[in-house]
Amino acid sequence: MSRLRIFADNRPGTPLLGTEDPLRIRAELEPIGVDFQQWEASRPVAAGDAPEAIMEAYRADIDRLVAERGFQSVDVVSIAPDHPQREQMRAKFLDEHFHREDEVRFFVDGFGLFTLHVGDRVYEVLCEKGDLISVPDGTTHWFDMGPEPRFVAIRFFTDPEGWVGHFTGSDIATRFPRYQPAAGDRQ
Repeated sequence: MSRLRIFADNRPGTPLLGTEDPLRIRAELEPIGVDFQQWEASRPVAAGDAPEAIMEAYRADIDRLVAERGFQSVDVVSIAPDHPQREQMRAKFLDEHFHREDEVRFFVDGFGLFTLHVGDRVYEVLCEKGDLISVPDGTTHWFDMGPEPRFVAIRFFTDPEGWVGHFTGSDIATRFPRYQPAAGDRQ
């Protein structure tokens, strides 16, 4: 289930707020410029389906978002627990960083944990199948796909080169828990 937990940036063990209500998640993220939506496929899709079939199942939502935001490219990324480079891929974005364009991901399947550091708050957003998150350009954050990553996501780019991570050098991400799938997380 999608989840939001908000922490003071100096108190990682004690959430100020925790919710699994998608409407509340959206309402809490909106003031910091983060868009959180939930989409439904027009037909069944699953991990392993061809990227074209996945994108066709969400065509209306994809076209609407591209028209609204002016994205130049859209692709599908898929990571499985047996991927030979899963540890390196996980480690790539575990430290606090930002991008020079919005980071927009729609989870077709699986899960991922976006943790945003805005002001004196840390927003931990567990995204799963059906969730779209848009992290604004310049927002410091980190992403954890877990020790056995499993997700299929549609990615939106204004300029794929703009999606390079610019690392802050802060150790804040090391003070917050890494993602460990719980029994209630969809597998």
